Amino acid sequence: MISVQHVSKAKGRARILHEVSFEARPGRVTGFLGPNGAGKTSTVRVLLGLDRPDSGTARVNGRRYPEWDRPLTVVGALLDGSGAHRSRSARAHLRWMAASNGLARSRVDEVLDRVGLTADAGKRAGRFSLGMSRRLGLAAALLGDPPVLVLDEPVNGLDPSGIRWMRTFLRDSAAEGRTVLLSSHLMGELAETVDDVVVIDQGRIVAGGTLAEVVGGHATLEDAFFALTSGGRTW
Repeated sequence: MISVQHVSKAKGRARILHEVSFEARPGRVTGFLGPNGAGKTSTVRVLLGLDRPDSGTARVNGRRYPEWDRPLTVVGALLDGSGAHRSRSARAHLRWMAASNGLARSRVDEVLDRVGLTADAGKRAGRFSLGMSRRLGLAAALLGDPPVLVLDEPVNGLDPSGIRWMRTFLRDSAAEGRTVLLSSHLMGELAETVDDVVVIDQGRIVAGGTLAEVVGGHATLEDAFFALTSGGRTW
């Protein structure tokens, strides 16, 4: 479970997060939605211990991320790119990660198979397409078989078949009992995938609930988004 409670943060004189509070529950895919600059990435960075909040708490399964001794077994995160050195093969990258976290080497081939990279495991990461890099990043997130997944724009760079595969993967992960937090600007894709929605705008949570509750009387999630936010801004 993810619990973000009253998180505020400023950079210089600019306050970028204002009393941000929401929860993401096990067995559900929670979509985290907002325009560029709304505070999505800042919130995720606080959750993953990459930034400190000025006030408030962000916990995963009851603890702050830095308090976990083996965080890969608790939280799998996919942020920008795969995190792999360009000259390393996909398999070598994952083997290094597994060793650094005390994970069985056999887990590497398991996650490569799950994300569809077995045939490309020997390729250098620098030769991967954007979509393949996203799959490698997802494989790294899965190494510790974590109960919580935090994914930022996971379908970025995927072709239509890859997007369908990712949708199935996310739904299957939730069906296994995992907590899935999905940050994305692709509202049509969110509407096809998520159970719950949290909308952030200008550093404040402006809506939260089930997909049906957030959409309300609007025809689509996109219509609801523009009604809830200063939607004329650039995505």
